[in-house]
Amino acid sequence: MATYAQTQLRPVELHPQETDVKLTLPARPENVAVIRHVLGAFAEALRLPDSLVEDLRLAVTEACTNVVRHAYAPGSPGPVEISLRPDEDVVKVVVADRGRGVGTSADATGPGLGLPLIAAIADTVDLEPVAGGGCRVAMTFSRHRSGDAA
Repeated sequence: MATYAQTQLRPVELHPQETDVKLTLPARPENVAVIRHVLGAFAEALRLPDSLVEDLRLAVTEACTNVVRHAYAPGSPGPVEISLRPDEDVVKVVVADRGRGVGTSADATGPGLGLPLIAAIADTVDLEPVAGGGCRVAMTFSRHRSGDAA
């Protein structure tokens, strides 16, 4: 008869380099909420400070909303692609589309507040064209912010 050693279950510790999240969804308004939910679960698993989580949610919401509103022709949404990568000191986020790119939207209302808001809360923001069409908004956020409890 086989005997089994008692095993203690320990919580799994997430290591930054092992926790990348990549998500691709149709660029529809209802999917922005799905993306926010995934981001919240990701942030909770990493035990990120609340102020960082709120900034991540706001920036990702703004970037995804830009894709929904401006990247594709009305009635034919393409994909919005989100990549989240935590490193030891920063969280890197990329929101990308395969649409018209920056500056080619038929929206006559002009530039909104989304990109300036993202620039105000992220540590770095890079706007890059995607080969074959589209745009990427690459953002970094410090994991250790002044005023956050350690």
